[in-house]
Amino acid sequence: MNHVAARTLVMASLAALCTGAYAAETPPGDVPRVSYGLQLDTLRSGYDKETCWVHSRAGAIPADPPIVVLTMQRLLLSGSDIFFALNEMRTDDLGRTWTGPVEHETLGRRNIEDGAVEVVCDFTPKWHAKTGKLLGTGHSAQYRDNKLVSVRRRWTAYAVYDPANRAWTPWQCLEMPDVPRFFNAGAGSTQRVDLPDGDVLLPIYFKAREEKQNAVTVVRCRFNGQTLSYVEHGDELTIPVQRGFVEPSLAFCNGRYFLTLRNDEAGYVTSGSDGLHFDEPIPWCFDDGQELGNYNTQQHWVVRNNALFLVYTRRGLNNDHVFRHRAPLVMAQVDPRRLCVLRDTERVLVPERGARLGNFGVVDVNESETWVTVAEWMQPAGCEKYGSDNSVYAARIRWND
Repeated sequence: MNHVAARTLVMASLAALCTGAYAAETPPGDVPRVSYGLQLDTLRSGYDKETCWVHSRAGAIPADPPIVVLTMQRLLLSGSDIFFALNEMRTDDLGRTWTGPVEHETLGRRNIEDGAVEVVCDFTPKWHAKTGKLLGTGHSAQYRDNKLVSVRRRWTAYAVYDPANRAWTPWQCLEMPDVPRFFNAGAGSTQRVDLPDGDVLLPIYFKAREEKQNAVTVVRCRFNGQTLSYVEHGDELTIPVQRGFVEPSLAFCNGRYFLTLRNDEAGYVTSGSDGLHFDEPIPWCFDDGQELGNYNTQQHWVVRNNALFLVYTRRGLNNDHVFRHRAPLVMAQVDPRRLCVLRDTERVLVPERGARLGNFGVVDVNESETWVTVAEWMQPAGCEKYGSDNSVYAARIRWND
C-alpha cells in the first residue's frame, strides 16, 4: 500500500477543540447512560521490597464458566522498567479461586548479542474468535547489566496459549516492513480489535533509530492460529510534543473505530470509519470543556453494546502524592460524537493507596461482566506508607442491562 505521510499536529488548533463552545454542541442528555455495579477483588498482595508485580492483564477463553488467564511480570525496584519473565494466574470459576502465579520460561528473557538480554513485556492476552486461540501481544525490551539499552531494536512480540496444558508458545516477533522508521516498533500496552474475518487490527507505536518522537499506526495483521503476519498499516499519527504518541488503544463501537493515545502532556483521542485511517487527534476533555487531566499515562477502552467508556487516571483527585497522578483508576462514559468524557459518569474502579495504577488491562469475561485488572506498582520508594502492598486487583464491572 502507499503509506500515508506522518501528520504533524498543531497544538494551538487542538486546544481550541477543548473549548466550552465545542462541548456545548450536543446536549449532555443525548448520550443514554449505562448502569453497572462494581466489585473489587484482591487476587494477591504482598511484596519483597526488591521486586513487584506489574502489567497484570487478562484474557478470557469462552467456556462455562469462562477461563480467565491473567499474565503479569516482576519488576526490579532498583531500576527503571526492568522486567523479568511473564507469569500466569488463572481462574476457572469466575474468580472464586485463583492459581499461580506460575512463571513461563517460554515468555522469559533470552540472551542476544554482546551480553545483552531481551524479554517480552507490556503484554495483553485477548481471545481470537476466528481461530479459537488466546493470542497475547506486547513488545520486546533489551537490557545489559539490568539497564535498558539506550538505542535498541524493539519488536511487537506475541504468543499463543494452550489452555489444556496451561502453557504459552515461545514468544515470537512480528515481521514489519524493512524501513528505517520501524526500527523501534511494538504493541506494548495496547488494545486491539479483531475483525469478523479473523484479521487483527493491532495499534503500535514506532520510531527510527535516532528519533526522539514516536508515531502511532494501526497494523492490519493476519493470524492463522500460530503466526501473526503483517498485511498493511494505516495513518501514521504523531505530535511535536516530547516523545510524541505512544501506547495506543483501539476500540470498535456502533460502527466506528476509536483510538486513544498517550502523550507526555495530555491524553489524546481520535476516531475513524475503517480502523486504519483517522481524524486528527484532539486532547481528551470533559463534556464541560475542561481538560481531562490525564497525562503521560495510558488509557484503555470498555465497550458495552453501543456504549463507550474510558478507563484512565488524572489529576485533581486528591492524588498529588501519587507518581504522575496514576491513581486512583477511574472509568467514565464517553460521548462518541464529541469525543469527550461525561463528567457525571466518572466512578472510581480501584482506589489509590499511594502506588501508581496506570498500567492495567480490560477483558470482557462474559455477557454480564467486564474486568479491569491492575497491580500496585511499588515505585517510587515510600509509596507503601499510604497503604499499598503490591496488591493485584480485578475490578469487576457487572452490567445491569
